[in-house]
Amino acid sequence: MRGLLSKIVAEVLWPVLWFCLGLFVIMGLLTALLPKVLGNIHEVFDNMPLVKPLITALLGVDPGNQISAQLSQAFLWTHPTLLTLLWAHELMYCSRMPAGEIDRGTADFLLCQPVTRVQIFLAESIGWLVSGAVILSCGCAGHLLASGFVHPEMRLPFRSALLVLGNLAAVYLAVGGLAFLLSACSDRRGRAVGIVFAVLLLSFLLNFLAQFQEWAKSISWLSIMEYYRPAIVIQSGLFPTSDVQTLLGLAAFSWTTALVVFHRRSICTV
Repeated sequence: MRGLLSKIVAEVLWPVLWFCLGLFVIMGLLTALLPKVLGNIHEVFDNMPLVKPLITALLGVDPGNQISAQLSQAFLWTHPTLLTLLWAHELMYCSRMPAGEIDRGTADFLLCQPVTRVQIFLAESIGWLVSGAVILSCGCAGHLLASGFVHPEMRLPFRSALLVLGNLAAVYLAVGGLAFLLSACSDRRGRAVGIVFAVLLLSFLLNFLAQFQEWAKSISWLSIMEYYRPAIVIQSGLFPTSDVQTLLGLAAFSWTTALVVFHRRSICTV
């Protein structure tokens, strides 16, 4: 197991460090700049009416004609740049094995080592969890550091930030579990990445259409973003237990299924 973990660290160390740095900088900049930018959002709503439904879809609540200090901080945690960086790491990492190994023709070499498939999968999962925790921690650190330079009225309470971070971590687990499952079922890394990307894109689209169409609203429960609504968490001050349980249930089901598929499937690159 130690050898597997060393191999994983050697392969993903630099990408993870870059993602950590990127999320640290992005969260810091967004924390400092968004309250100022969103202060005149009513002008944007007047000039570009479609912006308001998009922000409503991201926040999960109607911002009205103005965005309060709380909602501006909520928008920070749903900003597309934040989600893109986090999910890019997951797509890169979770598609490495077995789809990436099969695609590169190195799966036979990996599987002939004196380790079981379960050990390989568990080692990959440990790397996924640890790297995700480090990246999320760096993003939170960037947010907290920049908060010191923000007006106290615009500052998000530390407890609220932790509640939202917990919800975001559940999203991370759900998306990663799905990526592991599709990687376990695929022989091509690009195919696995493409399907997960399409699912995430459809989640955004469904959340957006739910603001206009009743049919989309009736099936919005299929969207991952339906279970990640920082604005409601910040306003209520309560941990979104039901949403997190749904996300963790999806993560557990997809991860377990991925393990079973990888353990039983026939893999050959020759």
